[in-house]
Amino acid sequence: MVDLSSIKEHADIIGADGVHVGTVDHVDGDRIKLIKADSGEGSHAGHHHYISEGLIAGVDEDGTVRLSATGANAVLFEEEEDEG
Repeated sequence: MVDLSSIKEHADIIGADGVHVGTVDHVDGDRIKLIKADSGEGSHAGHHHYISEGLIAGVDEDGTVRLSATGANAVLFEEEEDEG
């Protein structure tokens, strides 16, 4: 399990295949909140997405967050911000 306190704001998030998935806004509980610019297009645009702790494989010395899933698969597991 990864120590979430080691994840820093504005760190890159990279899939297992080396594809850039997003940028850390901050850690929110047991998940990473991505910056809004990484929210995608269409109905996904304009709100934050989250990556669950379970997808995090590790954090490199330079702060890069590495995921256990490929970039394409990680996007499928992203959670959207509740519009409550």
